[in-house]
Amino acid sequence: MAKKRTVSYEEARQRNIEENKKKIEALNLQHLSFAIQKPQAPKTPPLIKHRRPKVDVTVTPTRRSPRLSSLPEASHQRKIQFEQVSHDVMDIPRRTIQVSSDRSYLINRPNISYEARECALRKAEEIESQLDPIFPCFVRSMLHSHVTKGFWFGIPKQFCTSYLPKIDCTVILVDENGDEFDMKYFADRTAFSGGWQGFAVAHKLIDGDACVFQLIKPTTMKVYIIRAIDNGSN
Repeated sequence: MAKKRTVSYEEARQRNIEENKKKIEALNLQHLSFAIQKPQAPKTPPLIKHRRPKVDVTVTPTRRSPRLSSLPEASHQRKIQFEQVSHDVMDIPRRTIQVSSDRSYLINRPNISYEARECALRKAEEIESQLDPIFPCFVRSMLHSHVTKGFWFGIPKQFCTSYLPKIDCTVILVDENGDEFDMKYFADRTAFSGGWQGFAVAHKLIDGDACVFQLIKPTTMKVYIIRAIDNGSN
C-alpha cells in the first residue's frame, strides 16, 4: 500500500510540474525573467542645445569722471597723422656733448618773482600755440624738485597715456641747438628720472623757467626753454 501512495504522489507531482511549465510558457514568463536579469546599458540623456542670448553690440560712449569730462578727448585721426608725419621728419644729426656736473650756478641763482614765473609760463604757452598741431605738446614750469634737488620730472598723465609707450624705455630730448639727451622714462610713474639731471644741469635750468615739450617722434621730444630771469627779478 505504501508503494502505491509513493507512485501516485510522484505522478501527481510530475503532472503539476508539467502543467506549471505549460502555464509559464503560455504567459511568456521565462523570457521575461531573462530580460530582467540581462544588464541594460544606461541610457544617456539627450543633449540639450543652449542658445546663447543675443548681445547688444551697440557702442556706448566711454564714461568719464566729472574731472576729466571737461577735457578734450585725444583724436584718433590726429594720432594717425602724428605717426605718419613723425616717420617723415628729417633726422637731426646726433651731437655728443660732455655733460658737466658743475652746479655752482644753483648757488648764485637769483630769486625769481611770481610775476617773472608767470611771464615765462605765458611765453611758453604762446610758443606752444604757434607749433604744428599735428605734433603733441605740453608746457611745464620748472619746480624746485625738477632742477635743484631730486631731479625727478613728472609728465602729464593724459599726455603719456595718449602718446608715449606703455613700457619703460629711453626717450630722447633734443634742445634748440640739436643736442640730444637720453632720458629714462618710467611708464608706470609717467616721469623722467635717469638723464633728466644731465639735461637740467647742461641747460642751467632754475626754478621758474618754463619749457615746451613737443613730441616729434614716438620717443623723441623737441624742447624749447623760456628763461624766467628778467629785469623784474630781485
